[in-house]
Amino acid sequence: MQMIEKIAKALNVKPGQVAATVELLDAGNTIPFIARYRKEATHQLDEEQIRGVNEWVEKLRALDERRATVLKTIEEQGQLSDELRKQIMAVESLTELEDLYRPYRPKRKTRASMAKEKGLAGLADLVVKQERSGKSLAALVEPYLNAEVPTQEEALSGAMDIVAEMLSDHPDIRKRLREKALEWARIQVEKLPKAEDEKRVFESYYDFEIGVNRLRPHQALAINRGEQQKVLRVKVDVPERDWRGVIEYYFRAHPGSPLADAMRQAVEDGANRLLLPAIERDVRRTLTEMAESHAIEVFARNLRALLTQPPLANRTVLGLDPGFRTGSKLAVVDATGKVLAAGTIYPHAPQKKWAEAKQTLTGLIEKYDVALIAIGNGTASRETELLTAELIKELATEKDENAPQYLIVNEAGASVYSASPLARAELPDYDVSIRGAVSIARRVQDPLAELVKIDPKSIGVGLYQHDVDQGALAHSLNAVVESVVNRVGVDVNTASPALLQHVAGIGPKLAENMVAYRDEHGSFQARRELTDVSGLGPKAFEQAAGFLRIRAGKNPLDASAIHPESYKVADKVMSQAGITMEQSVEERQAGLDALLQAQKLEVLAEALGVGVPTLEDIFDQLLRPGRDPRDEVEPPILRSDVLSMDDLKTGMRLKGTVRNVVDFGAFVDIGVKQDGLLHRSKIPQGERLKVGDIIDVSILGVESERGRISLGWVNGGG
Repeated sequence: MQMIEKIAKALNVKPGQVAATVELLDAGNTIPFIARYRKEATHQLDEEQIRGVNEWVEKLRALDERRATVLKTIEEQGQLSDELRKQIMAVESLTELEDLYRPYRPKRKTRASMAKEKGLAGLADLVVKQERSGKSLAALVEPYLNAEVPTQEEALSGAMDIVAEMLSDHPDIRKRLREKALEWARIQVEKLPKAEDEKRVFESYYDFEIGVNRLRPHQALAINRGEQQKVLRVKVDVPERDWRGVIEYYFRAHPGSPLADAMRQAVEDGANRLLLPAIERDVRRTLTEMAESHAIEVFARNLRALLTQPPLANRTVLGLDPGFRTGSKLAVVDATGKVLAAGTIYPHAPQKKWAEAKQTLTGLIEKYDVALIAIGNGTASRETELLTAELIKELATEKDENAPQYLIVNEAGASVYSASPLARAELPDYDVSIRGAVSIARRVQDPLAELVKIDPKSIGVGLYQHDVDQGALAHSLNAVVESVVNRVGVDVNTASPALLQHVAGIGPKLAENMVAYRDEHGSFQARRELTDVSGLGPKAFEQAAGFLRIRAGKNPLDASAIHPESYKVADKVMSQAGITMEQSVEERQAGLDALLQAQKLEVLAEALGVGVPTLEDIFDQLLRPGRDPRDEVEPPILRSDVLSMDDLKTGMRLKGTVRNVVDFGAFVDIGVKQDGLLHRSKIPQGERLKVGDIIDVSILGVESERGRISLGWVNGGG
């Protein structure tokens, strides 16, 4: 119960909502399923809140598991007092728990442990107590001299080593000093004298100092990378007033004790040799964790926006994967994603077959009625764009007003997909390079269906993604993919295994089984047929069915997001409203409106034995079954002509597409080869840009030689 209360407080929700969510999660329900189909139980917690509950549960259970291990270990040592047990039970973080456990953790040999083996622990206790019995220093030390410790100096040195380790291991000192360091310490960075940084990537940090609490996430990650590449030296400076005050609150030299000087030396040694380096590591680790968490959050937000870009469906697309020496690969893909034609053109150096390339493209455009040309944004993209714009201009005559348009497509990850087993299985008749062109074309037709085939880390909409915790990044990005796939829904008769495996309750093996069943038996005609698939039992069906669409099947409801468990309720609603799914939207709307005029939604829900949120969802789906939420997103900008950086003039206004959002601003595609930077200082406060947004910008400055474009925000244009 304590866990439930803690999570509720952290997430600012009611304990009952948390308890219900934990129960559903523990019963093996997926997060998308709970968010969509168990709204009554959770009192309409959204998917993000449910993920929050899940993360907190995992974190707190991991803490409890570690707590049990620590208690058991200390108890086996015979050192678990009631007070220590109480302290361990009260801690709320792994860091605090490890601080308490530190003095009892088995250590490798240290100066302190060797001193203890020589029998100097008692003398160390006298130093800590600042013994003031009236005895001389020699008298206090004499009982601890032996064959291994023949002199007073050696005895005191060993005792001070023990005290130094004691103060370094002291949980309250570590906690208080860590807190002070995170607030008041300064991070100091300098370039290593003989370091090579040819491109001056880390120039901003050659001589850099800032308060730890003011360091921005992207700065922390850049500094870490510079240090790993042996370009930068990094130090955390904790002011002496902070560390000395904290230590001397617990370990203070008393002027009246013969052991006062030993205490002072132990404090200096313990602080500089043990404690401060440990605190520096803690601070660096905390800064890194915070920066990584932020970077992962940004990456996830960008990925979500990219995956929810609207599909440009129902058109034939010509995909171009540009290249110089090996040519530009092309693929014509029909509206279903089927490859109609493929090949290679050589318009650029060294072959320079410009006219032949245009002739080939013209033939394909006319033969297959190509409506759109998708150009990958990699090598030779700019040159291929010029070729395409010239071709379109020639085709756009009075006789041919329906010339295709083009757009630049982010090809990140296309090569990863092309060489994958999935690509080989999907496109066995084409080589790796052609598969890249196919992927570029399909990304336009349905970004989600194509991008799920690629490891999310390879899609390239983040910053420092290779520097962050790869496990945490993968977990976060996979959650985004799962969320988007289930929110959009999946056509079970056309989806690839790569897409199906992200449906709640499915997974890779079951996705392959579903496609194999479909290949053998033909298209699914009803959701219930899914249970005939090997491995798809009642639980998997419950979790997945609502997110799987069967269009033109036996039951029109199978094309909707209404779960089969609610079909009876949906049928009763249609019966009472006097409508069928075969009627027009207007007729269904009229019937449902009349039903709600006759009785309130709450009354109808009670009569039907269903919750209000579920009934609201049923009403919505009866009107717009299987509605794709991506339809509400502004479509990408299609172009027919090309700009160069030389065409850009200060003050010029343009429409652009946000390609990436990072800490210091947003990179915007304005139709030239290089994306422009809209610095965060130019973005109005409260405006939150995301990948895919279409915004109005102005040109503030162009540095052609450095390939840099500075952009400004146009009021009312975003």
